[in-house]
Amino acid sequence: MCAGHRRQVERVSGERLEELVAGIERVRALVVGDLMLDVYLRGDASRISPEAPVPVVRVSEEWRALGGAGNVVANVRALGASCAVVGSVGADAAGTALREELAALDAAPDRVHVSATRPTTVKTRVLARHHQVARYDRESEFDLDAEESAAIARTVDELTADADVVILEDYDKGLLVPVVIEAALDAARRRDIPIVVDPKALRFFDYRGATLFKPNRVELMHALRAPVHAQDADWMERTRRHLQCANLLVTLGEDGMSLMTEAGEHVLVPTVARSVYDVSGAGDTVIAVCGLAMAAGASVIEAAVLANHAAGIEVAKAGVSSVSPDELRAAIRHHAVQSA
Repeated sequence: MCAGHRRQVERVSGERLEELVAGIERVRALVVGDLMLDVYLRGDASRISPEAPVPVVRVSEEWRALGGAGNVVANVRALGASCAVVGSVGADAAGTALREELAALDAAPDRVHVSATRPTTVKTRVLARHHQVARYDRESEFDLDAEESAAIARTVDELTADADVVILEDYDKGLLVPVVIEAALDAARRRDIPIVVDPKALRFFDYRGATLFKPNRVELMHALRAPVHAQDADWMERTRRHLQCANLLVTLGEDGMSLMTEAGEHVLVPTVARSVYDVSGAGDTVIAVCGLAMAAGASVIEAAVLANHAAGIEVAKAGVSSVSPDELRAAIRHHAVQSA
């Protein structure tokens, strides 16, 4: 198929998608990236502060969750696949809490690097009932030093030997430096397993050779410093070649996804979201499902369709969340009925 041909995705049968959901449970994933701890404070806001024009939230609930690459881990485990994780936390209470969250998911927290020089990334959200009114972050965006980066690269190389897919989740927090990126790409190449990437701005062009490269529209626009024409097949092919990835998947929010494959197929995947409550973490869900599906034997088109279903579930939930196999099966069946 020529790069200039554009089409909507052909229907992937519900039976095939459910077969892939079952196959995902046998996948061993390695997630490498920036780990974060998400903290939520929720309560009622019935008055405005006399000190400033802001609501006073009387906190009645507090909970924590994995964010960033940790949310990718949570999605991998929620879908039944096994998971190892490589990341970095600080030698602080938040780092201990983050590793406890990973341990609760049986995600090998003992291989997470503990840095004596950097804090754990913590994002605290203040909610007045279901509405976010403030967020404050504690983090360092400086790169890990050379010694720490070399140690992490060695860990990536070691753990890839037992993986079926490598997922790189970059939030520009200093873990995915060139030596770590190269270690992951080289190890996946040697093992002949897919490596899928969710990039950020700083090292956007450092992932040459990735099996699947998944920016969103805004990230791609900023990286290229030019408008994004994701519905144009020729533009998508030129961009895929420029990024030197096998397959380019651009997520487009309410417009779905645009995929350009290594074989020159340009496929538009329309969104299946029935309602949108919160888009936080949707990209983490997409990259997790794409990686797992490809490791389970899916074509890149099938992986994108399955990830699109998962994203439709995730955005209907409040906050960063994961998707279960039963939810995914139910969404697939609902869509099959609606499309019949």
